[in-house]
Amino acid sequence: MTLSVELTPPPFDPELGAALPAITEMLPAVLSADLIPAMRAGSLMARVTDDELRGDGKFTVEQRQVPGLDGDPDISLLIVKPTTVAGTLGCLYYTHGGGMIIGDNRTGVADMLGWAEEFGLVVVSVEYRLAPETPHPGPINDCYAGLAWTAEHAAELGYEPGRLIVAGGSAGGGLTAALALMSRDNGGPALAGQMLICPMLDDRNDTFSSRQMAGRGIWDAAANDTGWTALLGAARGGPDVSPYAAPARETDLSGLPPAFIDVGSAETFRDEDVAYANRIWQAGGRAELHVWPGGFHGFDVLAPQAAISQEAKAARVRWLHRLLDL
Repeated sequence: MTLSVELTPPPFDPELGAALPAITEMLPAVLSADLIPAMRAGSLMARVTDDELRGDGKFTVEQRQVPGLDGDPDISLLIVKPTTVAGTLGCLYYTHGGGMIIGDNRTGVADMLGWAEEFGLVVVSVEYRLAPETPHPGPINDCYAGLAWTAEHAAELGYEPGRLIVAGGSAGGGLTAALALMSRDNGGPALAGQMLICPMLDDRNDTFSSRQMAGRGIWDAAANDTGWTALLGAARGGPDVSPYAAPARETDLSGLPPAFIDVGSAETFRDEDVAYANRIWQAGGRAELHVWPGGFHGFDVLAPQAAISQEAKAARVRWLHRLLDL
């Protein structure tokens, strides 16, 4: 006998649920490919200025053009370096979110500056080409080229090579996971850790949570289809998708740097992110997993004052302390 499973969604955190209507007013009800230009021009993607990043002299800001991978076009790296930190610096290599279809190397980077100041980190944020104009492997190749350059120029950037961390959220979290896989498979760069914030990992988009949260919250299954199809075209969901595009496709998660993975309980990516952490443990690796009850996708960015958003941010800081204070 086959039992039907009712797709009753978990409740949103009360504070987040109260904020959600105002947030969704700024987003299209259904994100289709024809809406990508409007999303790129929208108010949620306001571009942070150099003056804002400098923070009254706390940081220097530089834009650097570096070679792409294997003859690809040059890519732009945004380099933000603390001026008030004494002692040995580390490096946070950052890949921005945006579903593979929106954003640039300034998207979300301001949120990294608190870590840069507290832990003495040079922040290097990569400008990768976006889909659908540039499908896979263009975006991950750009990210890897920037990472390789960053590792090769540690002395110039002024950080200790053994303190190189990769981090990103959403699509950037998926690219971060792919960078860890590529670095392992290519024999470097050596990474101290990988921070995957609500990462976008699985192009198949067929988990229980993707069905359970359809039409609810932020970045539901329909939006996810749009993002993955932009990146992969007709190959999306098929048998031949590279793990460097969709890290959930990787069959061997051994030999990876320590991972921090977090996700909301009320979002599309919940089950694929939990499964990824579980498979790292099964492969004998180190992973710290947080599933934030009632969190929708990107809740800590979209509703930063909520108590659960503050808890999520604090958990990332504690992980960085454990990683970097050894």
